Amino acid sequence: MRMKPVMLLWAGCLLCFPLGAQTAKPDAGVPYFQTLVRDARTRIREINATQIEALRKATPTLVLVDVREDSEWVRKRIPGAVHVGRGVLEMSIESKVPAKSTPIVVYCQGGGRSAVAADVLGKMGYTNVSSLAGGLAGYEASGLPVDNASTAK
Repeated sequence: MRMKPVMLLWAGCLLCFPLGAQTAKPDAGVPYFQTLVRDARTRIREINATQIEALRKATPTLVLVDVREDSEWVRKRIPGAVHVGRGVLEMSIESKVPAKSTPIVVYCQGGGRSAVAADVLGKMGYTNVSSLAGGLAGYEASGLPVDNASTAK
């Protein structure tokens, strides 16, 4: 039996967008990205700057993953972090952090992108992921050191 082109198109759409798939519901007047962030935060763990320093001391295998843009990474970063931009996270994280049980703290500038990134990592099977609440801005405001363009290696 030969399927008509329209039926093939419909079948292909069902593969990409299954019926009943859950998506974040936008609120009127709220940018959609903020809706995604709020939704991601219902499934992730967030830690603050003080907690990250304690975690770094207690967990030598901890990996800090900076998901900001390349231009942001060049200007400043948390010492010891690795860079995996949010736009390539799904393609690149496994080469940087192959063990899915590795403790990871993801951060961005303000905490939104890292919340979404932490959610994605959880969906990819990473089991010990946190997002830095307040991002690099909160980390700096806590008085913790950063590498900047003049001090970065």
